Formats: sequence, structure tokens, C-alpha cells
Amino acid sequence: MPPFEDPNYLNREQHFADAGIYRISETEALVQTVDFFTPIVDDPYMFGQIAAANALSDVYAMGGKPLTALNIICFPVSCLPLQVMEEILLGGHDKVKEAEAVVVGGHSVEDSEPKYGLSVTGLVQIDRLVTGMGARPGDRLVLTKPIGSGIIATAIKGEMIEPASMDAAVQGMAALNSAASKAMLEIGVSACTDITGFSLLGHLHEMLLSSGLGAEIDFQSVPFYPQVSEMAAMGMIPAGAYRNLDFVRPHLGWQGRDEDREDALIILADPQTSGGLLVAIPDHKTAAYLEKLENYGSAGTIVGRVTDGKPGSIAIA
Repeated sequence: MPPFEDPNYLNREQHFADAGIYRISETEALVQTVDFFTPIVDDPYMFGQIAAANALSDVYAMGGKPLTALNIICFPVSCLPLQVMEEILLGGHDKVKEAEAVVVGGHSVEDSEPKYGLSVTGLVQIDRLVTGMGARPGDRLVLTKPIGSGIIATAIKGEMIEPASMDAAVQGMAALNSAASKAMLEIGVSACTDITGFSLLGHLHEMLLSSGLGAEIDFQSVPFYPQVSEMAAMGMIPAGAYRNLDFVRPHLGWQGRDEDREDALIILADPQTSGGLLVAIPDHKTAAYLEKLENYGSAGTIVGRVTDGKPGSIAIA
């Protein structure tokens, strides 16, 4: 589409931005994003929680604070009771309230399948804005949630997953990225993105293209939700994982055992819902960032480092 040349649209030239940034004063800008999707869990309240956390995440990834949210809901009123819609909206309401933001309205349409999400507006200090463009060679890559939620969601639909494993993934997806965002603002990081539908590999690839750099990933260090490897081996893999892998494969370099390659790559390409933040942070700040996360009741794992390799390339060991 033709670009907008408004100078207040601060990230108009960033092709892989998590949200739009619009300057409203010399020091502050609005962060605006929207996201919605079909249910990935049977519980309507938890679906609302997860969808809201997912939409809020783009604001957190850019160092912003959510202010307001608008509901977006599609619902089959002819075949599902309105109580289900009420539970979905309540889940979103409670998650937005947890984020210390406000639901100020929304829009609903009748549809053949439920869909729910939010349009979120936040505020960011321009001098503290974090994007995916600033990674530097030598930066450590820290991931703040496990991956594998797409595989777990597929296993839930197939009734193959153990309840404890399902609960761990559901609670992880419903968790806000507020602590991870707060910690990165206090420590200072080079770049950040949140991991959602394009997978860990896809979103890292975008960050690296934006920064003009490459990266190395230590597969053994990447945290998974419980039973992810087992479910992947049983074929509980969403179609999006194959599409993600097809897209990013030309940019990958596998350095492990050949027999492990496809199993590892398909998990790394798994589309995530409400995933964690992927933070590029100078090596000398990494320990302090991990300590901050722990202090705020969150967690992070070093999964690799940024290199001066070919832009967008990812070496996996």
C-alpha cells in the first residue's frame, strides 16, 4: 500500500513493527495495535484471557504502557448461548484490568465461528521506545516464555495432552508480558519483539533483517512447554508451523545432528499465541536483566546471541 509520510508516524519505515508509533508530543507517543483470532482452548473465559494478553503484548514489546482497549468479537448467536460470549468478554476485561488499562467499548458482528481480540492503545516515552531494529553483534538473546503453544493447542483439539501440561501452557499464554517489559526498560536493551504467529524463528528473522545482522540459536537452551517434543513426535503440529518453516528455511543453518534437524526446526517454527518477549541485550547487562525478571516473578532464558552474519540468517546448533 502507499506509505503515509506523516513525520509523527515514527516507525513508518519499519517493515516488521510490532505496533504503530504515533508522536503526540515532544516526549510521548501512542502505541497502537490490534489482534484477534479463533478459540484455541475450550474454556471461553480463558480464551478471553489469552486473546487479551496476546493483543496487549505488542504494546509491551515496544516498551509501552497499555491505556485503553476496544473489544473485537465475532459470534455465532444462532448456535451458541450468549453466556459464552459474556464469558469471553469477561476474560478479556479481567486481563485488561490486570494490565491497569481500561476497556472503553468495542464492536461485535454475527459470524459462523467465534473470534475475539482487542485493539489496544498505549503510551510510550519516545526516548525509551524499543523496536526490533537495534540489535548489535554480541547481544544475548533472551526469551521470556517457553514455546510450543501451537503444538499444545493442536494436541488439546485432538484430546491427546495431559491436563497438567495443558494447564501449564494455558497459564503461560494468559500471562502478561508486563514484567518482562518493565525489566527491559529499567536495564536497557538493544531490541525486542514478541513471539506470536510467525514463530521464534520467524520473528527472530524479522528482527535480524531489521538490524542487518545474523544470529546463533542453541536449540538445547530453548524452553518448551511440557510434552511439546512428545506431541510434535506424534504429529500434533499446526499447519502454520510448516508454512513458517518453509518461509524461513532458506535463511537457516543447521549445525546439529542431521537426524535431529527436522524435529527441532518444526518446534522452532511453531506458531505461538501470546508468546514471550525475545530481547536482544548487551552481554554485560544480561545477568541484571535475568535477575530483574526473577524479582518481578517472571523468568528468562538465554537462547542464543546476535552475530555479524548475513542479515536475517540464523545458525542453529
